[in-house]
Amino acid sequence: MATHHLAATPQTIRWGMFGASIPPVLTVASGDTVTIQTVSGKQGELPLPGSGMHVPPALTAVHAANPPRLGPHILTGPVAIAGAEPGDMLEVRIDAIELGADWGYCAIRPLSGTIPDDFPVDDFELIPIDQARKIAHLPWGMDLPLAPFFGVIGVSPPAWQNTITTVQPRRHGGNLDNKELVAGTTLYLPVWTEGANFSCGDGHGCQGDGEVCVNALETSLTGTFTFILHKSSGTPLLTAPRAESPTHWISMGLNADLDEALRMALREMIAFISTRTNLTPAQAYKLCSLAVDFRITQSVNGEKGVHGMLSKSLVG
Repeated sequence: MATHHLAATPQTIRWGMFGASIPPVLTVASGDTVTIQTVSGKQGELPLPGSGMHVPPALTAVHAANPPRLGPHILTGPVAIAGAEPGDMLEVRIDAIELGADWGYCAIRPLSGTIPDDFPVDDFELIPIDQARKIAHLPWGMDLPLAPFFGVIGVSPPAWQNTITTVQPRRHGGNLDNKELVAGTTLYLPVWTEGANFSCGDGHGCQGDGEVCVNALETSLTGTFTFILHKSSGTPLLTAPRAESPTHWISMGLNADLDEALRMALREMIAFISTRTNLTPAQAYKLCSLAVDFRITQSVNGEKGVHGMLSKSLVG
């Protein structure tokens, strides 16, 4: 089991796109650990000289290269896992997440967000980050503790989707914006293409469930991941992202209709409970109503998200 380091460079990033035809920049074995640097911020979103905040050199190099863009997120990768094939499952252990900049930003954009007509004027603010204390200093005087995670984290989508934007999350993962995916959690992803081809980016220093104005605290992060490949014997092992924290099992639903996203997260949780216990689907459905919390992951990415939280004290 080897350890690898993948820096964010013009050669290892792509701007706003997933695609099965995008070749991997690194290939590793199942069981290997990879530390991946990511960067965030477009021109106009960066601190100016003299502000006391610093632009990471990697981000400056990416801007200078001016790579092609499809969506808004800068991703590092893909990382291929040797032997991964469609139908397999990729276990992504999120071992550590480190802050990569002393600033982030949050913005309101007209005609975007959960209430797109209510705020018709651009409203952008840079937010200083105390990296040592993991605190964000908000312009109106509050300090927020940080809980960093990657807004975009996933594998390549099926080949028939060609190259797609990073805006919408789908069954390959992507722009999940799930604040539960902090260090110490594990994300399970269905494999759709040879190598799986994992990428991440869109670093968030903190976020509320819903991500209602479109932005979290957008910042640069470095993540350390261990990849475990689970081989299928013919039937796909997983058809949608699923996660695990030290205390909870987490199902996910994604759909343009928030009600349908809830139904998907609910059905995924019923199926999980039924396969892990001797409960019937009807009993699992009742347990979901009695004890599972279903939360709005995000409401702003076209494909909205709902995640269900099941305590491991009930189903180990």
